Amino acid sequence: MTAVDSRHDDVRAIEAEAAPTRFARGWHCLGLSSRFKDGKPHTVQAFGQKLVVFQSGDGKLNVLDAYCRHMGGDLSQGTVKGNEIACPFHDWRWGGDGRCKSIPYSRRVPLRARTAAWTTMDQDGLLFVWNDPEGNPPPADVTIPVIEGATRDDWTDWVWSETIVNTNCREVVDNVVDMAHFFYVHYSFPTYFKNVFEGNTATQIMKGMGRPDARPPAKNGEPAMIGNTSVATYHGPSFMIDDLTYHYEGGMDINSVLINAHYPIDENSFVLHSGIIVQRTESLPGDAADVMARKMGDFILKGFDQDIQIWKNKTRIDNPLLCEEDGPVYQLRRWYEQFYVDVADVTPEMVERFEYELDTTRPVEAWRKEVEENLARKAAEGQPA
Repeated sequence: MTAVDSRHDDVRAIEAEAAPTRFARGWHCLGLSSRFKDGKPHTVQAFGQKLVVFQSGDGKLNVLDAYCRHMGGDLSQGTVKGNEIACPFHDWRWGGDGRCKSIPYSRRVPLRARTAAWTTMDQDGLLFVWNDPEGNPPPADVTIPVIEGATRDDWTDWVWSETIVNTNCREVVDNVVDMAHFFYVHYSFPTYFKNVFEGNTATQIMKGMGRPDARPPAKNGEPAMIGNTSVATYHGPSFMIDDLTYHYEGGMDINSVLINAHYPIDENSFVLHSGIIVQRTESLPGDAADVMARKMGDFILKGFDQDIQIWKNKTRIDNPLLCEEDGPVYQLRRWYEQFYVDVADVTPEMVERFEYELDTTRPVEAWRKEVEENLARKAAEGQPA
């Protein structure tokens, strides 16, 4: 077929509107709260603007617009003085509630001396900020659940990382329903896959087995990993908690909690966070659990890098052409849309319960064959399995 001939075919065109300039309503994680508890102001580029994060003398973490409403000084270059952040330009003192508390050289503070203050939450060692384009506070029923083990001695500390990704954050959310990419991009082997969307949560339930053609063999004396179980839920548009268990030979399980979180810098870039904690057990005590957490953190980070390589080279597509085994992409995006419209415009279809269990018969059959062929080729080439 020539290029000229192709114009007569029914070629599916890729449709893609510009990424929305509105940012999602909901809680967004800015990272480990300890990062901001050093008595200094911190710059955060988020939601298309510059913010300043600082811990006041009373211990509270505060987030304000970075630019002073007096003469535009950059508060993130200022100084924390007591419970206020002092502008480096004229020393106007701003409290965490957004009100100017004092002006050292002035008899009084102007009545309208206020700046934008963002609602914050310091929970499980993580700092969250609430974004709502309509300016409403977070509803009582829109919460981030407390994470089991995050503050307990029988779990490790967070192993945390962050990176900037230059694309719209819808790309990362699409992974909730994308079973096939786990095999081709991350070299895992899903055998069970189900999605549940309801309210402001989107859940992915996945079980898998090991990939002997893609993973290095276990070292002498170490049990081999034989599979994993994952229950990963987005709570709102940008914070995913994954209860992730790895299963090893001999009946040993390693329990972990994986965080996949992001916040938008602008419509075409976002900060991607990953964090993991591991439970200490008799078979994984003390420092061994810390070593495992760091090892798993490196592995997860490698997985994110694999995603990033795809995202930075793909195009945005609003009308993906799907096969039966691709999962409920359009239903997920319908769920995700609720965070980009006014509360009054959220439709029942966006939030009503939706369940879909993917039939893995054909994928498992095809992938088993591919694994066997890869192992046979390695054997013929004299490579270790």
